[in-house]
Amino acid sequence: MSAVTVLWSMIAAACLTLAAVHLPVWWRDREESTSLAFAVAAVCTALTACCELLALHAPTPQAYAAAIRAAHLPVTVLLISLVAFIHFYLRAGLLALAVTGIALRALSTPFAFLSGDTLNFREIHSLRTIEFLGDPVSIPVGVTNPWMLLSHVGILLVFVFLVDATLTVWRRGQRGIPLWVGFSVTLFVLLGLGHGVLLYWGGWQAPVLVSPFFLGVIAVMAYAMFRDLVNAKRLVTELRESEAQVATAAAAGNVGTFSRDLRRDEILASASWRELFGFSPSERLTHGAILERLHPGDRDAFESRVVSDSGQGGRYRSEYRVLLPDGRTRWILHHARLEFDAKGRAIRTHGASIDITSQKQAAEEMLRLRQDIAHVGRVSVMGQLASALAHEINQPLGAILRNAEAAALFIKHPSPDLDEISAIVEDIRKDDRRASDVIDRMRALLRRQPVEMMPLDLEHVLFDVVTLLRSDAAARRVRLDVDIGGRLPKVLGDRVQLQQVLLNLIINGMDALDAVPDDSRSIRVTASRTPRQVAEVCVSDTGRGIPPGDIDRIFDPFVSTKPEGIGMGLSISRTIVEAHSGRLWAENNADGAGASFHFTVPIAA
Repeated sequence: MSAVTVLWSMIAAACLTLAAVHLPVWWRDREESTSLAFAVAAVCTALTACCELLALHAPTPQAYAAAIRAAHLPVTVLLISLVAFIHFYLRAGLLALAVTGIALRALSTPFAFLSGDTLNFREIHSLRTIEFLGDPVSIPVGVTNPWMLLSHVGILLVFVFLVDATLTVWRRGQRGIPLWVGFSVTLFVLLGLGHGVLLYWGGWQAPVLVSPFFLGVIAVMAYAMFRDLVNAKRLVTELRESEAQVATAAAAGNVGTFSRDLRRDEILASASWRELFGFSPSERLTHGAILERLHPGDRDAFESRVVSDSGQGGRYRSEYRVLLPDGRTRWILHHARLEFDAKGRAIRTHGASIDITSQKQAAEEMLRLRQDIAHVGRVSVMGQLASALAHEINQPLGAILRNAEAAALFIKHPSPDLDEISAIVEDIRKDDRRASDVIDRMRALLRRQPVEMMPLDLEHVLFDVVTLLRSDAAARRVRLDVDIGGRLPKVLGDRVQLQQVLLNLIINGMDALDAVPDDSRSIRVTASRTPRQVAEVCVSDTGRGIPPGDIDRIFDPFVSTKPEGIGMGLSISRTIVEAHSGRLWAENNADGAGASFHFTVPIAA
C-alpha cells in the first residue's frame, strides 16, 4: 500500500474519530454549538481527503474530474462550519464578511457541474504522473476555469474574517488559547488559499492538496476543545470542593441550595434543601411537586412574584409557607437567579432557600408585644383623661336628670302641655346620645384588637380625637384649633392606632403648656395633602419648645422631657406611624414659640 493512501486514510480516520467524540456532546447539550461546528468540519475534512485520494490515483481525466467535483460540496460545508466555530468560540469577527465569502463560494459550486469538467478546469486534456511522497500520483493538464476566481474571492473574504477575529481577540487582551486558535486557523487558511492560487493561476505543477491544510485547522480546533475539556474538568473538581464547603456552611446556617433545568423540569437540590421541604433523598423533584408543598394561600403569590421580579436582572426573592408531611408549617425565604440563553430565553434557575420560621415567630411575638404596649398606652391616656371624661359624661347625665324632673312636674299638672313634654323627651334623647358617643369613643380606644388597615376618613379621625380632648383642654385653659387644608382623600390605616398617635401628641402638647401664661396656651392641629401623595398631620403648640440636645432623642424608648413621664408615648407613636409606612418627626417652630410634631400617612388607593 502506498504512503499517500496510508496518510490520506489516516487523515480521514482521525477526522471521523474526532467527529464521533464531539457530535454526541452536542446531541446531549444542544447549546454546545462549537461541538457541532467542530464535528461537521471534521466529517467534511474526512470526505475531502477521500475525494483527494481518488483524484491522486485517478486513471483517467474523467475519473479525476468526478473526484474533484465530489470534493466541492464538503469543502463549502467545511468553510461554513469553520466560520461557525470561530464565531461561537472567539465571539469576534465581522460575520457579514464571512457570510458574503461563503455565499460566493456556494454560488461558484454549481459551476463545478455546469461549466467544463470541474470548477478548477474548464477542460482536462490529460493526466500527468509525478512522484509525491515516493508514490506516483496524477495531476491534470488542461485549461483553468475562470469561474474559479469567484470561489477564491469567497475564500479570501473568509480569510479577512479570520484576520479581523484574531485582531479583535488581540485587542481584548486575550493572549492565551483564543489568540493562538485565531492565528493558527488564519495561517492554515492562508496556506491553503496560497496553494490554490499557485496551482491554478501560477502554473505550479503539483498535486491538489486541500485536506492537509484543513487537517491543520481541525488539529487546532481539536486542541482548543481539548484545553476547554481540561479546564472544564479542573473547574468541576474545584466546583465539587466549593460545593462541599458551601454544603457545610449551608447545613450550619440551615440553608438549602437548588438548581432547576426549566426545559426538562428537573431539579437538583442539596440534602438540606430536601429536608427543608420534607422531601426524601431519593424522591424526584419537579416544579409541580414543590407547588403542592406550598401553603395554598401562597401558591399564586409565589408564581406571580417569580414572573414580576424575574425581569430585574433575572433575580427574584419571595417568602412563603411550606406544609410539611407531618403537619408542621415552615416559613421559607427564597432567593433565586435565572439564567438565559443567547436568545434571551430562561433556561435554568439557581437559588437558595432559608428557614426563617423562628424569625417569623419572633416578629409575630414582637408585634403582639407592641400591640400590648400600645394598649397599655391607651389605658394610661384614658387614666389621665378620667376627670375630663367624667365631666363630659356628667353634663348630659345632669341635663337628662333636670329634663326628667321637669317632665315629672308637667305630668302632675291637671292639663299637661304635651308639646312641652315631647320637647323635653327629645332633649333627653339627644343628651343620652351625647353620653353614649363619649362612652363609645372611650371603649374604642380601650378595646384590645388586632391591627386593621382600611381606608379611613382622616378628617373624622381628627375630629373624634379633638372632641374627646375638648373638655380636658378647657380644664387646662388651652385653646384647641383644627385646620383642614381642603378636601382630604382617604388614608390607609388603623383607626384606633392613628387616634392613639394623635392623643399622645396633643396631650404632650398640652403638658408642654403648663408653664405658659393662660392667654398664650394654644394647640393647632392641621392636616393636608402633600405633593408626595401622602397626607401630613401636624400638631403644633406654643410652649417653650424642645431642648436642642433632646430633639434627636425624644423618640427613643424611656427618654422623656417631663419629670413624671416614662418616655414611651413618642416611641410607641413612631412605631405605629412607621408600621403605617409613614414618618414621624419633630422640630421647633421658626418663631421660637413651641414645637411641632409631624407625621405622614399613605393615601389609600
